[in-house]
Amino acid sequence: MTHVRTGDSDLLRLAMKVGALLIDDERRLVTAESCTGGWIAKVVTDLPGSSNWFLGGVVAYSNTLKQSLLGVLPSTLAAHGAVSEATAREMAIGALETLGGQVAVAVTGIAGPDGAQPGKPVGTVWFGWAWREGDEIETRVALETFSGDREAVRRQTVARALNEILQLGG
Repeated sequence: MTHVRTGDSDLLRLAMKVGALLIDDERRLVTAESCTGGWIAKVVTDLPGSSNWFLGGVVAYSNTLKQSLLGVLPSTLAAHGAVSEATAREMAIGALETLGGQVAVAVTGIAGPDGAQPGKPVGTVWFGWAWREGDEIETRVALETFSGDREAVRRQTVARALNEILQLGG
């Protein structure tokens, strides 16, 4: 991935682009966040008028809330863990089904400084995007391993999450 600027003003400009796209497409965004602790929703709601395209989000830090609020299957968590492709996908789908909207983004990762596991170093983040295509829900997932401290990992996660929304089918 090319370097993406992640300062406050950069994230705000990115959110503005996402908002303009969603308004043009008459779609609404929902979020399911773990490692970012609501930062995607914060960046989005820093914009006046975001209520025209952002419905809300869930911060599901614990596995219990990932299951109860977003419908992540216990078997998914047992087999793959919270920081996995399967969990990110289920979180995104669950956000659409639970919160509504037409576009969802989900993030689950290890921001650090601790929490690394074999094969999942600090900076590992799984992303899930889900969107409605007629009566169907389409999904996309991605894995990134970011460098830097906790804040840097989280900022890069917010930027990546929003950037991809600009690429989704509409």
